Amino acid sequence: MDVSQRYREAWDGFWRETSGTPGEAIWDCDPSLASVPDSELLLRHADTSLPVVDLGCGNGTQTRYLATLFARAIGVDLSYAAIEHARRADTMTAAEFEQLNLVDHDAVRALRERTGDTNVYMRAVIHQSEPQDRPAVAEAVAELLGARGRAFVAELTSGSRAVLRQASEGPGGPPEKLRRVFDHGLKPAGAEDEEVPGLLRAAGLTVLASGDTALVQTERLADGTRIDLPARWFVLARA
Repeated sequence: MDVSQRYREAWDGFWRETSGTPGEAIWDCDPSLASVPDSELLLRHADTSLPVVDLGCGNGTQTRYLATLFARAIGVDLSYAAIEHARRADTMTAAEFEQLNLVDHDAVRALRERTGDTNVYMRAVIHQSEPQDRPAVAEAVAELLGARGRAFVAELTSGSRAVLRQASEGPGGPPEKLRRVFDHGLKPAGAEDEEVPGLLRAAGLTVLASGDTALVQTERLADGTRIDLPARWFVLARA
């Protein structure tokens, strides 16, 4: 199974046109606003002697922080260009990075065989995936966890659409970083609110804890307000 050529090219195009400068991608916020609070929720349930795999790692900002908490950190992304950025930015070689298509069951299983049971960190991947690929993304989380791993998954809710619409309708249209997302054909907040927990359950995952949050962006509205996108988080284990 593979993602569509359009989807793959959209992500590679986005990352090829990104310099790797911290914060240039709209979602590339400082770890203090993402993986730091997220990991505090995950660590209540996770064994840090197991590796952690950051699914959809992009340029690796969050992966590098996770490497300070877990025995081993591996960042994976569909885009080869993103992985190149991540490797260049990891000057201390704190983490490992590799290209991985999450809907390729054989490739995900091969990673699991190399790492054993792992923890998983996944921030805003399902909602951005094409509808036919979302079940496979959830199944990839379950495959990697095995019996002992735990996952932290955060996904945008429908409330984020109103924020994105507000940002897009400002003077001059979408701000630059958001416009780049749209220009590459990427479609945030595509999943419905009940779709995500349904996909997680169908993949054989059980929710250990959950709550509301916001995914902090590196862009602001015309009035200077930071764009924070409403989201929901889940800590998960294999059922």
